[in-house]
Amino acid sequence: MTADDSRAGADNAGVETDALRNEEITVLVLAGGLSHERDVSLRSGRRVAEALRRQGFSVVESDVNSDLVSLLQSTPNVVAVPLLHGETGEDGALREVLWLCDVPYVGATPTASRITFDKSIATTVVRRAGLPTPAQVALPAETFRELGARSLVEAMGRRLQLPMMVKPSRSGSALGASKVTEAAELPSAMVHAYAYGSVAVVESFIEGTEVAVAVLDRGNGPEALPAVEIRPDSGTYDYASRYTAGATEFVTPAEVDDATAQACADLALAAHRALGLRDLSRTDIIIDKSTGVPHFIEGNVAPGLTETSLVPIALEAAGLDLGEVMGDLVRRAKQRHDDQTGIDELHRDER
Repeated sequence: MTADDSRAGADNAGVETDALRNEEITVLVLAGGLSHERDVSLRSGRRVAEALRRQGFSVVESDVNSDLVSLLQSTPNVVAVPLLHGETGEDGALREVLWLCDVPYVGATPTASRITFDKSIATTVVRRAGLPTPAQVALPAETFRELGARSLVEAMGRRLQLPMMVKPSRSGSALGASKVTEAAELPSAMVHAYAYGSVAVVESFIEGTEVAVAVLDRGNGPEALPAVEIRPDSGTYDYASRYTAGATEFVTPAEVDDATAQACADLALAAHRALGLRDLSRTDIIIDKSTGVPHFIEGNVAPGLTETSLVPIALEAAGLDLGEVMGDLVRRAKQRHDDQTGIDELHRDER
């Protein structure tokens, strides 16, 4: 079996797993972790666990700690739902552990997770697929320190032009992100980003409408859900705006014309495929105010599923129930795993 054959089998795996009823599958909801996004992850985990219990699944909620491997190996008919954000949860490491323990799981493979979690790599992959992205540069803290902030600030100003966005290359929930409108603000913005990771991404700021498009694949191919338009009261969709109830207005479907809505859906689907994602993802997009062109900003392999998160809003707009959707993804993960049992190590990323 080739890697392509394996991928085809995995991608065509439906959700018709009749061998086990919902109550015979133990869903292990993994949430928490040690990243800066721990609280968000726990909130997502609780919501998904409750939704799956309503579907009749046996659900165990677990943090990621030294007992995890033992729990994975001792739980029969287990399917994992990784809902950790940040490193370990979204960088592929946890999914490698799940593969080592031969546990099926919902969501992206280790390689796709690594690519998508690193904003500088993900943007490069998406751009090479012919999709619009902001101009971007990634700078390690060591480079910024050794070459001198002043010279690099001047070079970035010439190359990218103001305003700019500065953010950690490997982080989420807008932690460590800053909008820079004057060159004098750039050094402090870089230092702020480095507090959350060793590499900072600096990119041209695109003025326009911010939307998020979730992509869902329940077994019949990926489909884009209605775009969610994001209107933060503060003007910036930062951590507080994301997770404080009432701090941001969400409009679904986004108030854009039909052609733009379709362009956003097409961009999210193309990014989902280019990054090698599966099951459920979210693409953050800015529609350029001056040109009307949607630009890829970043992808998410473990999008938040809290009460104020974007994916549940999109699911509701599409008339879909979170528990039913997650139940389908759990059964699909189990089917995918069973179809690929015995796959060799070189093909582990197809599981």
